[in-house]
Amino acid sequence: MKAVLSKKDARFREFSLNAPMGKVVFSVCFPLALYQSLNQLFKLMDTMMASHIGASAVSAVAYLSQINIMLSALGGGLAVGASIKVSEAYGAGDFELVKRRVSTMFAMCALLGGGLFLFLAPVTPWFLRLMNTPEEFIAEGSTYFVLELFGLIITFFNNVYIAIERARGNSRRILCLNMGVIAVKLSLTAWFVYGLNGGINMISLATILSQSLLLAAAIRNMNVSGNAFGFSLKAISFRREVVKPMLFLSFPVIAEKIAFSLGKVVVNSMSAVYGSWTVGALGISNSIGGITTMPQNGFQEGGSAIISQNLGGGKPERAVSAFRWILFINCLIGLVLMSFSLVFLDPLSRFFAGDNEEFAAMIRNIYRYEAMGAIPLGVNASVLSLLYGFGRTKITLFMNFCRVFVFRVPVLWGLQNFTQLGNESAGIVMAVSNILSGLLAAVIGAEELYRLHKNKEKRAVLSRG
Repeated sequence: MKAVLSKKDARFREFSLNAPMGKVVFSVCFPLALYQSLNQLFKLMDTMMASHIGASAVSAVAYLSQINIMLSALGGGLAVGASIKVSEAYGAGDFELVKRRVSTMFAMCALLGGGLFLFLAPVTPWFLRLMNTPEEFIAEGSTYFVLELFGLIITFFNNVYIAIERARGNSRRILCLNMGVIAVKLSLTAWFVYGLNGGINMISLATILSQSLLLAAAIRNMNVSGNAFGFSLKAISFRREVVKPMLFLSFPVIAEKIAFSLGKVVVNSMSAVYGSWTVGALGISNSIGGITTMPQNGFQEGGSAIISQNLGGGKPERAVSAFRWILFINCLIGLVLMSFSLVFLDPLSRFFAGDNEEFAAMIRNIYRYEAMGAIPLGVNASVLSLLYGFGRTKITLFMNFCRVFVFRVPVLWGLQNFTQLGNESAGIVMAVSNILSGLLAAVIGAEELYRLHKNKEKRAVLSRG
């Protein structure tokens, strides 16, 4: 099977393995962070347009979106775990293995997305009740949820494509393509909501149509015969040596993402005792918090690819150097953007609540607590980047499980049963879970670096002996 690198891919591999690490991190991660930031900004605008339909529509979308994110974790986790092994093979120079893994990733996502839609679409109301969804959201959002399920199939393919482009260092291509998708999405949503007076189903339709454009670009860019990163039916292989390493890393990531999203669904369900507006305010607070966390996630995603490439290339010291750069930048992002969001919190809250001052005050009250976790979450994202890059996905599963099911759900239960704080509890629990998650990440990160240092010393002693 023919599998070679293009000149551009060969140049990036050389750059990733040998250029100054600060330059590599900034070159790869900054476009991803910028994309994540702009994407979050446009999501805020999308939520604002949903608020034009009504406060109940915002709350229904916020609640159902968390369930959708939980399901999308299946494809997202597969893309993350498998792309680590693609990056590793790329760094090691095994281009035939790169092609087999890339092609097999697409095949697995096709099976996964199609199976999920066929299984859940016919039983949507029952499934939503199983997720403890309020009846008012089921009545308003069942069709919306089915549309979102269909969109998941497209999203699964797009997640794999973005992961592959990230491994190739094509961060600018990711940025440009997604900016086009976002522009189309916002334009369609504005037309459907303001022009046609559509409901939340039209918002989902706008998402499907815009994501289809990215899918079309993926089909065009991946249809390159002979290229190591091109898709080929002949290269699809479910042989043990191809699939097992990808699934071995992917299963913990899938479990971690599902658990994290399920935990958010549980928190939303528990918060519903304070009324549907609290659920909407918590969702909007999370979206405002994304102004800080999404660029941090951009450096996390790009950093894990750099780390795994350098490990595959036999340069673990450079991998650790990449982590240090990512940690510094993410903490700086947390400090600056947290301050920015707090300064402009009043207009931001009114931006979503419109003339409803009670809803705006609820958003502000919850977000002031959530903002406390900006820097700890920067530490958390950086340590996750290190662990993903080193393939330590079982530890990332443990970290994200603790974040939700140790630091969040039990704390909210305690606040609800032993205090009279009311909807303020939704904000307090976000602060507690985010800060404790950062502290746990710091401990685990220090332990991992110590382990790597001891292994380096052992190798040095063996080489001298």
